[in-house]
Amino acid sequence: MPMPQEYQLASQQFESFLKDAQETLGLTTRNQTYTSVQAVLLTFRHRLSPEKILRFADALPPVLRAIFVSDWQTEQFISRFGDYQDWIMDVKALRTHHNFSQETAVCQVSKALRQYVDLSHFQATLETLGADAVRYWSIDLPAEGR
Repeated sequence: MPMPQEYQLASQQFESFLKDAQETLGLTTRNQTYTSVQAVLLTFRHRLSPEKILRFADALPPVLRAIFVSDWQTEQFISRFGDYQDWIMDVKALRTHHNFSQETAVCQVSKALRQYVDLSHFQATLETLGADAVRYWSIDLPAEGR
């Protein structure tokens, strides 16, 4: 069996994603963008059970999947999903001195990510994870986050 296309083109796809995410986030460097994307992914991961983490990871492109599960420790689970302000506080907590994430980072990363996933599979996966997951990956800023 030949190597799946998604693995053959993983690095190129990730570079394209970073470029689009950088533009969407309004950041100036790849490193700033990487930190913001990683923070959004990890903030979400911390709110999921192990089974849900694996289900969500399967809906991501290979490099983003690797970032999402990298250094995963099951005790990092937060039982309360929280609201947009909780999420942004957690996003900004990753590498605080090098994190340029704005208040809209979760929505902006979601917008960029949706261009690089199988959208129907991604949305169906979110729905199996629950209303909080769907809300987290919305591209619309919730009223409390405005």
